[in-house]
Amino acid sequence: MESRRRDMELLSNSMAAYAHIRANPESFGLYFVLGVCFGLVLTLCLLVLRLSCRPSPQPPARPGDLSEDDEDDDEDEEDTVDRAASESLLPVTEIPLESHGPGDGALAVNVFASAEELERAQRLEERERIIREIW
Repeated sequence: MESRRRDMELLSNSMAAYAHIRANPESFGLYFVLGVCFGLVLTLCLLVLRLSCRPSPQPPARPGDLSEDDEDDDEDEEDTVDRAASESLLPVTEIPLESHGPGDGALAVNVFASAEELERAQRLEERERIIREIW
């Protein structure tokens, strides 16, 4: 009996709201536009807050100072060569040239800086492929 009473109250309130909107379409339009504008302003504020509170990126640590000895410079060069060799072992995703128009300067690009990002991208591609198959 209680649920029937709630249903009747909901129906009655809905009919009253509809009647009020029918009688005052200007006020309904005004409140609707006001709500949309408030939502847009709130979204803009949250976006600005998110961008302004983001921690600034730390510059990569340099392998050595410029004021070190020549012997240290030789060691730094060896470290740099070792680091470059290890970075070249990371998987490289190449963008095929056929997908681009002629003369737009498309080259093979190392898109992923870490194996973690590559794995994440592969999972995303797999999800997209599954979604396309479902549709």
